[in-house]
Amino acid sequence: MSFDTRPLAIFLMGPTASGKTALACELADRFALDLVSVDSALVYRGLDIGAAKPDAATLARYPHALIDICDPAQPYSAAEFRDDALAAMREVTARGRVPLLVGGTGLYFRALQRGLSELPEADPAIRTRLAGEAARIGWPAMHTRLAQADPAAAARIGPNDAQRLQRALEVIELSGRPLSELQRGGRGEVFPWRVLKLALLPGDRQPLHARIAQRFDAMLGAGFLDELHALRARGDLHADLPAIRAVGYRQGWEYLDGATDAAGFRDRAIFATRQLAKRQITWLRAELDARVLDPEAAALPARAAGAVRLFLGTPA
Repeated sequence: MSFDTRPLAIFLMGPTASGKTALACELADRFALDLVSVDSALVYRGLDIGAAKPDAATLARYPHALIDICDPAQPYSAAEFRDDALAAMREVTARGRVPLLVGGTGLYFRALQRGLSELPEADPAIRTRLAGEAARIGWPAMHTRLAQADPAAAARIGPNDAQRLQRALEVIELSGRPLSELQRGGRGEVFPWRVLKLALLPGDRQPLHARIAQRFDAMLGAGFLDELHALRARGDLHADLPAIRAVGYRQGWEYLDGATDAAGFRDRAIFATRQLAKRQITWLRAELDARVLDPEAAALPARAAGAVRLFLGTPA
């Protein structure tokens, strides 16, 4: 009989505003876990209030690897995340502890565990032409084109996500194959850790939607607009950067451009956050090896702790 001798790791996944950070901190109090962030916005310094980054007191008590590692003027890729996350996990394991990866960026989780397939290099000429077409007909129309060629990729890419739409269409032209098909290929490597996946999946989305709205209003009260003005005042940031395309920041940038009023900014940001949560939930439902937990259940902490205890072999 063979035994899996790989070290252990835990993935705590869920849509935005589902209570992932609070649960991760509670689990870290109970078990020998060190936290690693899996969030494409939290890597950026200065994206604090609008990204719902854990506050200084929380981070002092529960340090998270891969938070504040990148300047917002510098794009950060899934490949870079994979390298950084693997390094962080190795450090945690070397300390005799278990890495707990917590976040909602499904692409990062997938890249980490399954690897990244070999995609064609960027072609500046094709990118320029696609950008010109988008300027004429709009990115939603480009999204419709992608949906015809690669429905799976279109389902997970928003109609205004210019960078990812452009890349998906570029890959199709260069390879003659859908991006989603190439991404399924991965590297064929065995992941170096044995993983317990915990997925916070709400049975009823209404409480999540209410929490998203409440949280955004709290962000405004905490100075989100001041944060946006400070980012804008730098002078080196623009709307096409991944950091500024993050949910909330994109709508805030449009507000500062005068494209909408304060009420419109709030409504658009809340709607975009709900759409993000919808995409995250769709992705999580495809993670068939994850243990599903209802974030609204009163017994959530106990159930999550029970699953972790069994996985780690820790006495009750």
